[in-house]
Amino acid sequence: MLNSSVLVLNRSYLPIHITSARRAFTLIYRGTARALGIDHQTFDFERWTALSGENGDTIGTSQGPIRVPRVIVLETFDRIPRRYVRFSRINVFARDAFTCQYCAQRLPRSDLNLDHVVPRSLGGKSTWENVVCCCVDCNRRKGGRTPVQAGLKLLRFPSKPRWTPFANLMMSKARYDEWRPFLHIAETRHAARNLVD
Repeated sequence: MLNSSVLVLNRSYLPIHITSARRAFTLIYRGTARALGIDHQTFDFERWTALSGENGDTIGTSQGPIRVPRVIVLETFDRIPRRYVRFSRINVFARDAFTCQYCAQRLPRSDLNLDHVVPRSLGGKSTWENVVCCCVDCNRRKGGRTPVQAGLKLLRFPSKPRWTPFANLMMSKARYDEWRPFLHIAETRHAARNLVD
């Protein structure tokens, strides 16, 4: 339970991070953050421990069970950090929505590969602009050829994503009902930013 996910909001109630329950308890105990209740009321550590009898996941302590917060609000942090989007297997899968960029099948991660549009054997690099999510069958069919040579067509040309921290939160699999109001705000802001860009 201490490793379960907790949504972190900045002082303006915008989602900026996901942390563990263990870290959330530390932040609340130190007074750096406050737990957010179901009715969006904030609680310091002492008041939060008094809610232990209410519904929700709890951890056992020597003084009794304490409810695990699902959302915390930082007391002083009011910025929205910009993050560098690291080129990685999971980020390419996320950019391409876990969908093969040749046959359009949405598949589980275990059934997907990365494909170099211009194969490495032909000088292709491992970059955002040359790597796509691909199913095993299409990857085998394409082999060491370009899509044109293999008779395949890309759904869309790959590019470096322009994600904000909100996008990482939206892709998280560990969503809780308590997160929904804040992720909805983040999704709206993210969509608006993409329209402007």
